[in-house]
Amino acid sequence: MKSAYFVAPGEMEVRELPKPELENPTDAVIKIVRACVCGSDLWWYRGISKKEPGVVGHEAIGVIESVGQDVTQFRKGDFVIVPFTHGCGHCKICKAGFEGNCINDAGATSAHQAEYYRAINADGALVKVPGQPSDYTDEQLASLTTLADVMPTGFHAAKAAQVKKGDTVVIFGDGAVGLCAVIGAKLLGADQIIMMSRHADRGAMATEFGATAIIKERDQAAVDQILAMTDGLGADAVLECAGTKSSVETAFKVARAGGNIGRVGIPHDVDYNPYMTRLFAKNIGLTGGVASVSLWDKELLLQAVLDGEINPGKVFTATYQLDEIQAAYQDMDERKTIKSLLRVSQG
Repeated sequence: MKSAYFVAPGEMEVRELPKPELENPTDAVIKIVRACVCGSDLWWYRGISKKEPGVVGHEAIGVIESVGQDVTQFRKGDFVIVPFTHGCGHCKICKAGFEGNCINDAGATSAHQAEYYRAINADGALVKVPGQPSDYTDEQLASLTTLADVMPTGFHAAKAAQVKKGDTVVIFGDGAVGLCAVIGAKLLGADQIIMMSRHADRGAMATEFGATAIIKERDQAAVDQILAMTDGLGADAVLECAGTKSSVETAFKVARAGGNIGRVGIPHDVDYNPYMTRLFAKNIGLTGGVASVSLWDKELLLQAVLDGEINPGKVFTATYQLDEIQAAYQDMDERKTIKSLLRVSQG
């Protein structure tokens, strides 16, 4: 089969690799229909994070080709979302809604940018989509692809920050996760949604998704503007979807006393410890982490996409064939596209 392959920072290629087979009775082998490039992939593509050469990718949708003998919830031919988390679905942690931290998880898998993929813990991880890929438009397939990671992750930030009806929310990070966090905040009833963005295309999409204001300033200038917009109090909820030092520092300064910060941005150049005293003094909650993909898809997000209530697939502003993997990464890295969609097969 064809598979994307990380060679070195800045260098991707497609290689012929063995097609995956069932290895455990809880596995499923899936023919990938759509996959995509994640913002977190760019950390190692840029050489900021260390990664050994190998297969990549952790977001996809596809059709099941075979299942292990212990898989009871799925069968050959099912159309499924393939999340980056893959909990067992029955341990205490999974039942609490944190399948990304499953005690029975066999370890992270990263091979979704390929023609076929072996999913572990299929019953607990996969999310069934009604019908077949041919029943959906390209736009709908794009939105379904976001449900493998980026949409649930943005929503997770909003849930972690306890966004509720009437809240004022500030979102840091104008990538696909931050844009999906706008959708998540709106779904939960936020009244005022402030997006931090210096890029016209991303700011325009945030507004389309429900943002009520766009702030281009950074650091103290951003703090001053947010405080001016919130009567000097700060935001009820802050969604940190970038993980950079600047975004984290600013996020901690704009949460109101008694407010909450939901973080899903992977921290790379920031130490949270210096800010703990401020959180304590102002009774600010800090939560968030790995998204509960299957939980949020099943509870709300999948149906919202099927009903046309949300269209997060708009974050894919360019589509590529698998053979164009270098361009998919390079264009996203150079901000020529917000998020790269990979058309792998027709299903």
